Amino acid sequence: MDFEAVAATEDGNHNRQTHHEFWPLHSVDSKKARFPCCLVWSPLPVVSWLAPYIGHLGICQEDGAVLDFAGSNFVNVDNFAYGAVARYLQLDREQCCFPPHMAGHTCMNNYRHAEHGTAITWDDAMCHSMQKFQHKSYNLFTCNCHSFVANCLNRLAYKGSMDWNMINLAALILLKGRWVDRMSIVRSFSPFVTVLCIGVLMVGWPFLIGMASFSFLLITWFVVGTYCTRNLMEC
Repeated sequence: MDFEAVAATEDGNHNRQTHHEFWPLHSVDSKKARFPCCLVWSPLPVVSWLAPYIGHLGICQEDGAVLDFAGSNFVNVDNFAYGAVARYLQLDREQCCFPPHMAGHTCMNNYRHAEHGTAITWDDAMCHSMQKFQHKSYNLFTCNCHSFVANCLNRLAYKGSMDWNMINLAALILLKGRWVDRMSIVRSFSPFVTVLCIGVLMVGWPFLIGMASFSFLLITWFVVGTYCTRNLMEC
């Protein structure tokens, strides 16, 4: 019984030592472009006109400032590259892994997480990923804004996962993201609808076939590149 009591006391002390306390976050304020610990999304010029599910993705610091990989060797800070945020999703810091040492991992990928790079706070993860991508060449098809956000979430081991990538991030923001307002919906889809209507009126059904083929090839590229030839999408 004494041994069990001592063990229970040690477990309690260990839990208190590894518990991570967080600063309280301010509320989301779209008018001031403040989205604390959020993923943020906006449509891309031209590309989103043809494929509205593709857009520009960023991630925000605890103070709400947006970070986004916007070009070679360049990470924007508090200046979202392609206009105002249209959609956002706030993430839960409680589901991140902030290990003080190798034995302090709360995720199941301790060795893989340590190899990729860890962080002691949310903003620390953002800072380390920024430093890495300030030396990366931007490529829409292989190393883009989604790659930067995936690197941040893998560094955080968000939800215990080290497998964040372009595909599951795009699905996450598109399926669970919240629209900032109604005008954001209009801004995101009106160019696509306009192009679609003009194309059908001028070309007819072959235009729809062409649009569908474009989307199929684009999705196939990212799926195959992400899951079949991983080295292609690593940056």
